[in-house]
Amino acid sequence: MNRLFSAVITATLLLGATSCNQHYSSSNPTTLPAEFTISKDKLMDKIKGGWAGQTIGCTFGGPTEFKYNGTMIQDYVPIAWPDGYIKWWYENAPGLYDDVYMDLTFVDVFDRFGLDAPVDSFAVAFATAGYTLWHANQSARYNILQGIMPPESGHWLNNPHADDLDYQIEADYAGLMSPGMPNTASEISDKIGHIMNYGDGWYGGVYVGAMYSLAFISDDIEFIVTEALKTIPEQSTYYQCMRDVINWHKKFPDDWTRTWFECQKKWSSDIGCPDGVFTSFNIDAVINSAYIIIGLLYGEGDFYKTIDIATRCGQDSDCNPASAGGILGTVLGYSRIPDYWMKNLKEVEDMKFAYTTISLNKTYQMSYNHALQQIERYGGSVSENDVTIKCQQPVPVRYEKAFEGMYPAEKVHVNKNLPDVGELSFDGVGVVFKGYVRAADADYVAQVEMYIDGQLVETANLPASYTTRRNDLFWRYKLPDGQHAATFKWLNPRADASVNFTDMLLYTSTPKSSPHQ
Repeated sequence: MNRLFSAVITATLLLGATSCNQHYSSSNPTTLPAEFTISKDKLMDKIKGGWAGQTIGCTFGGPTEFKYNGTMIQDYVPIAWPDGYIKWWYENAPGLYDDVYMDLTFVDVFDRFGLDAPVDSFAVAFATAGYTLWHANQSARYNILQGIMPPESGHWLNNPHADDLDYQIEADYAGLMSPGMPNTASEISDKIGHIMNYGDGWYGGVYVGAMYSLAFISDDIEFIVTEALKTIPEQSTYYQCMRDVINWHKKFPDDWTRTWFECQKKWSSDIGCPDGVFTSFNIDAVINSAYIIIGLLYGEGDFYKTIDIATRCGQDSDCNPASAGGILGTVLGYSRIPDYWMKNLKEVEDMKFAYTTISLNKTYQMSYNHALQQIERYGGSVSENDVTIKCQQPVPVRYEKAFEGMYPAEKVHVNKNLPDVGELSFDGVGVVFKGYVRAADADYVAQVEMYIDGQLVETANLPASYTTRRNDLFWRYKLPDGQHAATFKWLNPRADASVNFTDMLLYTSTPKSSPHQ
């Protein structure tokens, strides 16, 4: 990559970026119409724009992903967009596009089994796919392969990563197949989003899907962001953070960094993801969704500004510009995304995404077909040249909260192999044991019992395979408040295998007070 793109010069990038600016003309609606008629050509153009914008945004932010945690990417840091860039990633690091090929798993199931495909079809396709997964997705894959099916596979008691952004980054398809019908997108996300997420993690996908859906009807970004938020329960942390971002944008309309800073102060604390608690790393849906709408609001309909700001907010800085770029791409339509970005995209539109048999050109048609079916199913009509959509006024989905009553208290470094772990004592209401299994035989599965206070609470299968691994060795939430002791018994030890405990994450029933209070 360095040899191929070493000639890229920061000044050239900035000039190119400046030349590609393009603004939309806002219609400033105050409510959604009861019906909305759009030509078939324009419907397809917007669907194509959504997928194109997502792919471009993902590529743009790819090299910065999780390299800027808890800090923004300063303006003087160049973000490259050389010729041939998307094709390079397709051919050399195709795993970058998990944002897209994860969506395509679900698009493909709809295509093969119809709009009423059962959730198990989506779950099995997702769990048995060849791609590598992380966080909530990987925890759900493990659960499904162990017989824990959705929605239990995404529930926080079974998935310590339930609040992570996994479904948020793969919910684009739900909005693109539900134009003007945000509640229909929510119904899809209720079924599929609970494969891997719960609570705020699920809300991330619901909100993103609703914004895509409304992007077919309005070109007013503030209206889209605000109206879509009506799909989220007001008492949720997720809603409160997004509401704050919208209000801060009104208060500081010319300074996205100020809104970013206010977000950091109030909403950057992660309590769920065992990799994010006590670190600057944050893959929680709440803060990363905030970065999406910071990009959308301060981007003001300009494609470059939108994905650049969403990227420069940091953390998951390929997924966030992918979502922002996809939503704005739907607003603009494929035909209005500037050529500066489309030149690279058009080189790959017939190339299949890794782990799939699906190209972008095929994706456009599949989503278009699904959208026509949904429009008719939900009261609209399809004629030779136009479609009429029965628009839906957004309503909130049900309230869920993960990790309720769980407050991070301490992370204890264990750093021992299982035979040396002995008894691990802790005080609190919850515990997560982080670690991993290694074996010469990649098919080896360690069988380990966990005892808490002398009682057997779980016998777990722990694969050595990275593809089917258990993200976290063991966990237990909602324990009686007080002192506990955990012990472990390895039922099938082998000389060429190891079960490695790295950290013990402890939760108490009340938050720790500030040392300065």
